[in-house]
Amino acid sequence: MADHTTDDTQAPFGLRLRVYWEDTDAGGIVYHANYVKFMERARSDWLRALGLGQRQLREQSGGMFVVTGMSLRYLAPARLDDELLVTAGLQSAGRASLTMLQQVLRIDPRGNVPLCDAQVRIGWVGAETMRPSRIPDYILEKLSS
Repeated sequence: MADHTTDDTQAPFGLRLRVYWEDTDAGGIVYHANYVKFMERARSDWLRALGLGQRQLREQSGGMFVVTGMSLRYLAPARLDDELLVTAGLQSAGRASLTMLQQVLRIDPRGNVPLCDAQVRIGWVGAETMRPSRIPDYILEKLSS
């Protein structure tokens, strides 16, 4: 199991979501694969908040981010109508890849409840070739600001 800790002092990005029927199984519990979808949305919105929309990145640089690995821990279930906070924070950035830490939390007035956490490795590839390449400097600068 990958280490899910970070020394990063920067607050992670957060996306609020509501759990709908389409997110759940027959028992009203969020289907396990949907946590991955929720995390993808948070990473995409995090990039957009930094001025790095994914379509824009592809058009301007000819490259894009792809998930190359993910380690998840399921801690507690999310249920129908729960309000969730999905975080995305940069743990480290290299020349061709990023490591991000993410959490899915149930919003609760007594304190948010951790439901799932993940360490996500993301690579930079050429959009046409899908071959690894270096992340452009201007993108790395925005990610670390």
